Formats: sequence, C-alpha cells, structure tokens
Amino acid sequence: MEFADDHRSFLAAGLPAGGGWPDWRYGNPDGLRQWLALPGKGVLEAVRFKGYWASSWGPRPDGVTDAEDAAADLAAVPWLVPIFGGRYLPAGRGTYGHPVLSVYGADIICWAPDLADYVPQEFGEGDVGKRHSYDGWEMSASAEFWAECLAWSALEP
Repeated sequence: MEFADDHRSFLAAGLPAGGGWPDWRYGNPDGLRQWLALPGKGVLEAVRFKGYWASSWGPRPDGVTDAEDAAADLAAVPWLVPIFGGRYLPAGRGTYGHPVLSVYGADIICWAPDLADYVPQEFGEGDVGKRHSYDGWEMSASAEFWAECLAWSALEP
C-alpha cells in the first residue's frame, strides 16, 4: 500500500494523531492492517448478505459461498487508505486528486471530490457531516472499482 501524493503531502505537513486519526508512525501494525482491510470486508459482506457483484468481476458464481470465495480471490482492488474515521482515499504513489470516500460496511459514498475539499468540509467551514452528491463528476481511473461500488451503494434503500 502506498499513499497517494496529496495524502503523503498532507501527512508530511503535520501528522494528525488521536481520536479518529490513524497513527501511521507509532500505531499498532495489526490495528492499522485491520483498518486498511475494512473497506474490502464491507464489500465481501455485501456479496454475502446483499447480493452485490461487481460487473467487472465477470459472471457471479452460483451460491453465496462460491460468490464470496470468488470475490475474495478478486480482492486485488485498489487499497483505500484511512484519513480519519471512516473517510478514505484511494492509494497509489504518483497519483493525486482522488475522491474522499466515506465507507461504513458496504455503504460507500463520495464525501468530497478531493482531500483539499474534504478537510474544511469535515473540520471547519461548510456543512459538516452532510452527505454530498457530485452529479456529473467522475472518479479517477485508479478508483474505478470503488466508483462501481458507489453506484451500487446508491441503489440501496
């Protein structure tokens, strides 16, 4: 897992700690790995309990267990790196300008179009905690899998 360039710059400017911030320097490695694994676990739970299947994975296997096993094998999706609480950025050195995603289980929404927009929205000016919709806005290619999850999540009641 590698940080996107804007995420790396943000952390280099001042590494936030405590509360809902991951402790990238001194945090428990197992705890950080579990935090990194949460978005993928949410997708697998959606495969098992809600019938989710990404179209990019090809035909869905018959049976829930077979589908869950196949989805786990296909888990080579771009990592999401936690920023704060349930807010994530797609990983990828040499990339920037990714959307900030709010991920709780299989409920995935676009929280902000990029890190620069996210910080004042979450911690300062603006409608803190408001669900945002960015109609007509496209995610970067490195986050295609998560864009597909976003589209599916939007269909959920």
